[in-house]
Amino acid sequence: MLAIDAGNSKTDVTLVGPDGTVLGTARGGGFQPPVVGAGPAVAELAPLVARATAQACAATGLPGDPPASGPLVEHVSACLANADLPVEERELTHEIESYGWGRTVDVANDTFALLRAGVPDGSEPTGVAVVCGAGINCAGLAPGGRVARFPAIGRISGDWGGGGFLAEEALWWAARADDGRGEPTTLARELPAHFGLSTMPALIEAIHLGRIDYPRRHELTPVLFAAAEAGDAVARAIVDRQAHEVVTMATVALTRLDLLSEPAVVILGGGILAARRPLLHDRITQLLTERAPKAVPQVVTAPPVLGAGLLGLDRTGAPSSAHRRLREHYAAAGRAASAL
Repeated sequence: MLAIDAGNSKTDVTLVGPDGTVLGTARGGGFQPPVVGAGPAVAELAPLVARATAQACAATGLPGDPPASGPLVEHVSACLANADLPVEERELTHEIESYGWGRTVDVANDTFALLRAGVPDGSEPTGVAVVCGAGINCAGLAPGGRVARFPAIGRISGDWGGGGFLAEEALWWAARADDGRGEPTTLARELPAHFGLSTMPALIEAIHLGRIDYPRRHELTPVLFAAAEAGDAVARAIVDRQAHEVVTMATVALTRLDLLSEPAVVILGGGILAARRPLLHDRITQLLTERAPKAVPQVVTAPPVLGAGLLGLDRTGAPSSAHRRLREHYAAAGRAASAL
């Protein structure tokens, strides 16, 4: 089984044996079909699949040069960022199928990988997952397979939050504080200082003229949280708004699935939530207690490719021991990374 988790900032590919053993892995950059198109985005997965396959062949002696020798695996489980609408899922499924990597292909939004990673094996996945990383998204499953989800394609679909959005919000408030249109905030000093600049006008000019690359704006999100934790009122208000948005998405999904009055897990993941920053995490927990008192928040820090792999093992009817082995692999990898 081939598990693919393709996020906005990075992509993980894992080749998994029928017993849950990880045979090969590869990591690449972000997956951006809205920017480059579905075909070119999937084409960027091909070298990663080849690297994971070569690793597996070197370790086990597995033959195969797909598609010349037939499908590489029984099933491809692909959980992809930017697979937000059914038409996008169909298009991406078609593109992946064209490579002949597996006999069958399932494509889902990457939020479902987080949800699957957070629910116990051997039971019907039930609960809600909120991803807050580069962007924000939410999906939920109820008994019987009922699904609640959001388009999650930015402000035009009503979204607020995620690392990129928070950085932009911090810049907006800092610029207005600097020129007198907004409330005072230490962000007006700390944001330019992060890039070795002394003033907001200097930072605005550097960003506008491209002297600071656009992706580097994400570096400002930790600066925002540091200012909030130090007591800056503007920064704290932004973080509080993010907590409200996370909880609003979760409670709306729970309501749609008739789970608001039932014990249900609310899985939190993505870089912003997995960091468990006290100010944000504690506020989310407080708001969930108020709005969904039976909800059980759970932070998942395992890589989302674990969820894609578990979905693939579900699909292929793998035994429970395979699920355990795959989970144990990523738990051990997480412990090793923490020890560094």
